[in-house]
Amino acid sequence: MARSFAGDPKQVRELIKAALSHRGIAVLDIISPCVTFNNEDATTHSYAWGKEHETALHDLAFVPPAEEIVVDYEDGTFKEVTLHDGSSVLLKKLERNHDPTDRTEAFRVLEEGNRQCCLVTGLIYITQDIPTLIDQYDLPEEPLNRMPEFRIRPGRDTIDKLNAMMF
Repeated sequence: MARSFAGDPKQVRELIKAALSHRGIAVLDIISPCVTFNNEDATTHSYAWGKEHETALHDLAFVPPAEEIVVDYEDGTFKEVTLHDGSSVLLKKLERNHDPTDRTEAFRVLEEGNRQCCLVTGLIYITQDIPTLIDQYDLPEEPLNRMPEFRIRPGRDTIDKLNAMMF
């Protein structure tokens, strides 16, 4: 499990690389200024403001231009980031010596961030001692959706055995 801010591309890049190289499920939360994130009635990015100022657009892909928010700050420090609508978010980058394999410490760090009203960023937690689903179920290298039906569907004798076990 990891979290970063879209405006910290160096950290995002490293966390994406770590997620892609991890064998198993990787959860990467990337905080990004957007309609959902800034959904307070007073902001210009809220659902309520949008409904009040709704204008039909022909080009549905239109996104108003805005300057990219980029941050760079040291490990273990805080950074207040002002978003496009004037609101702000307080980020805290994990200390360099944080051990992401310590589950208890990961929860402690998240709780501390919650008490400090900030979002902790970095590789928060990782475990490598849990086998992947591929390993647990001894799945083949070839993706199941690429296999012909006769290789996936159990034979009649297998179905009969399963039915006999259940009924």
